[in-house]
Amino acid sequence: MSAVNLLDFDLEGLTAYCEQLGEKRFRAVQLFRWIHQKGATDFDQMSDLAKSLRAKLQGVAEIKRLNIISEHVSTDGTIKWLFDVGGGNAVESVYIPEDDRATLCISSQAGCAVGCRFCSTGHQGFSRNLTTGEITAQLWHAEHTLRQRLGREDRIISNVVMMGMGEPLQNYNALVPSLKTMLDDHGYGLSRRRVTVSTSGVVPMIERLMADCPVALAVSLHAPNDALRDELVPLNKKYPIDELLQSCHEYLKAAPRDFITFEYCMLDGVNDTEAHARQLIALVRNRIPCKFNLIPFNPFPQSGLKRSSNPQVQAFAKILIDAGMVTTVRKTRGDDIDAACGQLAGEVQDRTRASERMLRQPIVITPVAGGRGPTQPS
Repeated sequence: MSAVNLLDFDLEGLTAYCEQLGEKRFRAVQLFRWIHQKGATDFDQMSDLAKSLRAKLQGVAEIKRLNIISEHVSTDGTIKWLFDVGGGNAVESVYIPEDDRATLCISSQAGCAVGCRFCSTGHQGFSRNLTTGEITAQLWHAEHTLRQRLGREDRIISNVVMMGMGEPLQNYNALVPSLKTMLDDHGYGLSRRRVTVSTSGVVPMIERLMADCPVALAVSLHAPNDALRDELVPLNKKYPIDELLQSCHEYLKAAPRDFITFEYCMLDGVNDTEAHARQLIALVRNRIPCKFNLIPFNPFPQSGLKRSSNPQVQAFAKILIDAGMVTTVRKTRGDDIDAACGQLAGEVQDRTRASERMLRQPIVITPVAGGRGPTQPS
């Protein structure tokens, strides 16, 4: 039998597993702290665990880290990791340092089935859901690699955004235990306000998340009407805008923030006109407290789309701001290493064909100039 990956468990799951081994809850708490707070992978390192428990764990359990295919470092400090998840599949995570916080952008699926027109990850297609352990391992790797690299013992990652590859709410059962591990004081101790799930609008799962693990919510809106959103975000045909906004309004009853973030990718001549801005205002005014995050589009050949000019983005933002809408224009970080919003895994399939060969080689760390890419919510 294969060993049980302890990264697959939140604290309650690990407690249940330890009870199966005849151990009490406090042993699960000790084990959980060793894994997530100290980054231990060797049970013999866990000095305050009973020797009998360490012996039980040997051979039947493991802390399974992800194999690294490559690491790329931008001169702005952004780091992108490409992780092998087997079967020719790979996922990417992006670390984004700022003066007042450090954010990790995490993937939830290998590929994505939603197929948004402006997202290169979606054009790759969908391979499979990640396990809870594979989601959590991205944070585990970033946190403990950076602590070691920076010579620090205190927590590095302050914010997590589920904005990497995949639609998180289409992998709900694996997502929620991972979120609970991020939030747990015995794990990473992150605030609910600083963990954000981004969704293209899976309405039933928004309702479930509100009940099970309400964290900050970001919605990929990208259009002010159903006709245009149907073209840009195919999921809109199943869950149209009115239904989506109603679920967002309900979510605020349990959300850690008193607003919903609406992400809006700026596409030249498609959704960036004054008329579109005024439609957005009419859509949300007096209906839902929200913040607009305008995202510069990162072009890729298959999309047939162009990035809105900076003056057009600023003019669009001004219309929203003048109407009293909280609006930010996302700074781009790391697009010199293809780590910008919508760029993740645009070439993963090509690279993973050679993943076995690459995994036998040293990690590639490539500093590059002129970094731009995504930034995180405040």
